[in-house]
Amino acid sequence: MVTGRRVVKLFTKAFGASLGMNLLHWRSFLPRQLTMANSTLANKNVFITGGSSGINLGIAKAFVEAGARVAINGRNQSKLDEAVAMLKTFGAQVYGFAADVRDYAAMESALVDFSKTVGPIDVLICGAAGNFPAQAADLTPNGFKSVVDIDLMGTFHAARAAHRLLRSPGACIINISAPQAMMPFALQAHVCAAKAGVDMLTRTLAIEWGAAGIRVNSIVPGPIQDTEGLKRLTSGEGALDRVRRTVPLNRLGQAQDIANLALFLVSDQASYITGAIIPCDGGHSLIGSGMILQAAMGG
Repeated sequence: MVTGRRVVKLFTKAFGASLGMNLLHWRSFLPRQLTMANSTLANKNVFITGGSSGINLGIAKAFVEAGARVAINGRNQSKLDEAVAMLKTFGAQVYGFAADVRDYAAMESALVDFSKTVGPIDVLICGAAGNFPAQAADLTPNGFKSVVDIDLMGTFHAARAAHRLLRSPGACIINISAPQAMMPFALQAHVCAAKAGVDMLTRTLAIEWGAAGIRVNSIVPGPIQDTEGLKRLTSGEGALDRVRRTVPLNRLGQAQDIANLALFLVSDQASYITGAIIPCDGGHSLIGSGMILQAAMGG
């Protein structure tokens, strides 16, 4: 990784001591993401549930690039192995743990194994999620329960199992929520219930664990391009373009947008932020769930 001191030395050698010394103020010249990474993520230990795909894999990539040791978790071993292999190409320490977030004992075992290998956990990102569109009258109890078990119980399992392994003070938990936590969506009763629970869990843990110096926040992604969640909720020709038009910033999000917010939330610059539920959606949630759903389903 190119550090600020290394930049100063290179410029001093190439252009003389005067310019090199001016670069002691290197933070004003380098990208903010790089300066943030150097100051907060080098040698930090990060565990990401659901980290083998989508938004969570994008977050894992950003954290690996920022110098962290990263563990990702998923149910599918082959998918997990592929993700770990990709992340290792960045030259970082990367670990994969196949475990179902619905299984508390399995999650506890994975977190303990990671902590035994690298030390206290600095960042926990709870991103495992499930979703499918269904009318409430047609939704089976098992279907409803499956999403609650993955999204809500999975988040609790990871946080509860990690609690004694977190660096205290200084650790940070980020829960990945969804617009359904704040707005009612037809065809999404199960997700609305689960993600609303996640956000209340975020606030409650922020209160209970704050005295130990553990911060807990939620990120609420908007429509993120090339993710399974968006694919499942859009259908028909031109669906993605219709969804894009419901975003005031007039574009779909990228996984990097969510990763950028996650990088900020675990940084020293966010050290006084806890219990926050933060949309990262280009203003998408300002439009209203009726228009969003109509656009997504081709109405």
